[in-house]
Amino acid sequence: MKRTLALLAALVLLCSVALAGCGGASKTLTLNVYNWGEYISDGSEDSFDTIKEFEKWYEQTYKQKLKVNYTTFASNEDMYAKLSSGAVSFDVVIPSDYMIARMRDENMLLELDFKNIPNYENISESFRGLYYDPDDKYTVPYTYGVIGVIYNANAVDEADAGGWDLLWNEKYKGNILQFNNSRDAFGTAQYKLGLDVNDPDRAAWDKALAELKKQAPLVKSYVMDEIYNMMESGEAAIGAYYAGDYFTMLDAQADGVDLRFYYPERTNYFVDAMCIPSCCQNKELAEIFINYMLSPEPAIANAEFIYYASPNELVYTDEDYIDEMGEEAMEILYPAIDDFGRLYNEYAYRSLDQATLDYINTLWETLKIN
Repeated sequence: MKRTLALLAALVLLCSVALAGCGGASKTLTLNVYNWGEYISDGSEDSFDTIKEFEKWYEQTYKQKLKVNYTTFASNEDMYAKLSSGAVSFDVVIPSDYMIARMRDENMLLELDFKNIPNYENISESFRGLYYDPDDKYTVPYTYGVIGVIYNANAVDEADAGGWDLLWNEKYKGNILQFNNSRDAFGTAQYKLGLDVNDPDRAAWDKALAELKKQAPLVKSYVMDEIYNMMESGEAAIGAYYAGDYFTMLDAQADGVDLRFYYPERTNYFVDAMCIPSCCQNKELAEIFINYMLSPEPAIANAEFIYYASPNELVYTDEDYIDEMGEEAMEILYPAIDDFGRLYNEYAYRSLDQATLDYINTLWETLKIN
């Protein structure tokens, strides 16, 4: 009887192992990616579907099924709040530079194993050693850009264009759009006044608030993504926004609208980068995804689709990409790329201490209430 029970136990164990083996072979891995909205080539309008193509590539390469859960956020602050709550888990996130610095300081990021990211060699030297990741341990740059001024040449005199003053020109009262976030809105006033956008001195922020109060009666609306429809339709004539988004508006502008773009002398330079948060469940898989994003086909497809500049040399030196984008786009998207590091270090937003952030939020609420 004992021998029979022993044999039965052995058979049950063998069956369990066999079933576990079968289940392991068919198990689908999961990768959770958290990115800005409309910030990847997604298959629409016959574009390259980055996520689906990565899933297929991974299965073909590693003989293992993979499902990418791709979620989007509207702002760095929304992303930070969700991650810091501990209620969610993501494997790859793509924040902006100043938020990366904050997350790094708060131990919210994991160091990357660059043996799993050999395509990192394609990233231009101009994007290494920047303040938010001085030792290049935590990030791989995804896109970069510069904030400029978009205006409708059919409603704005060319002689008035060229600096931040255009957003304060009383001639265009009711036709001006301003950022609906405190850092960028204050930035327009600070650059206009020649102030340091990273100065914690409250008197400097008070000066910027006074400038924004002067502008307020001229502003049609404080906007973020709403700027697209308002500029494309001609409902508004002037607005500051990110260079890459100008081309999206240009493609969709209505008849009778003639959108143009320029950079003020002082403005914000920014980098969005791929990182692995400390809540990551599969670090090696996350690094494989980051490496894939740097390979030629997805890197070029993403840059073409979202119209943001790429720090990947394989992209901005590719002849087909250059022809596809056109001369105007290349001049706007890639201004002085070899000098990017210097301009970035001089003008880019940096992470501010919490007391300064709280004070800015108080000033912002004051402005919006008034």
